[in-house]
Amino acid sequence: MKIAARAATAAVVLTILALLAHPLPAGAFQDAPETSEHTIAMGDWDRPYLLRTPQNRRAAGPLPLIVALHGGLNDPAYVERQSGLDALADSGRYAVAYPEGLLGTWNAGACCWFARWGGVDDVAFLDKLIDTLVRQGVADPSRVFLTGFSNGGGMAYRYACERSDKIAGIAVVSGALAIGCAPKKPVSVLAFHGTWDPSVPYTGGGNMDADVHFPFIAVQLLMEFWRWVDKLPALSWPVADGPDDCVGTGPGPVQVALCTKQHGGHEWPDYATSLMASFFDARPSVPGA
Repeated sequence: MKIAARAATAAVVLTILALLAHPLPAGAFQDAPETSEHTIAMGDWDRPYLLRTPQNRRAAGPLPLIVALHGGLNDPAYVERQSGLDALADSGRYAVAYPEGLLGTWNAGACCWFARWGGVDDVAFLDKLIDTLVRQGVADPSRVFLTGFSNGGGMAYRYACERSDKIAGIAVVSGALAIGCAPKKPVSVLAFHGTWDPSVPYTGGGNMDADVHFPFIAVQLLMEFWRWVDKLPALSWPVADGPDDCVGTGPGPVQVALCTKQHGGHEWPDYATSLMASFFDARPSVPGA
């Protein structure tokens, strides 16, 4: 027993000496794929977000950035699990940020709840989030994308309307445009929507918020709006790598596309993340960024 104990002690000592002789490189643990917690000061309010970056990010330099906005009454961790976007970061293709809205809501215009009632400037928050990640060398300013679910999708639409010069494209899942929209430049838009969505009706109608008695815009009409704003042809082309119910405006630097899930509800389709990655991959850089 004494011999075995001494051998074990010697093994530990040798391991420690080996580590001292060949220490781990600085930042080795930080370079592993992980989701880290951060905040951004907005006046007297520190607003939280999660950040997922790939291994060896520092060696890769600034990466294309996806900002993923959670649905109403959800949080960053929920949309992180829901979307599966971490896999894109872990593959080394993107950095992904998951910001948090006020009490789980975003001020997308006519929706939603606490953020709208409080007059929260979520556009300014997203501005500062993106600018911070660019300044830190995490994000490539010419390759910034937004995605969002439900209320988060509405916020992605709002940001595209007001900050079209800062983003290379958006992908919206079960979301609605809830604000007047006049983008400065064409915006690439990919939308996913179920025909049986009870929260944001595919054919329009209902009320945008508890005290906003204004109907949702029909999804197909909304996509016609983006096509018209972007001066693109009809949505009649099949979307590469997409299911049969995905149609778009065809090849080009700017594209509008809609994936309709027959009998689908208020949900993130299982194919959405891989398809939006392909959609973002095909988008050119923001002009002048």
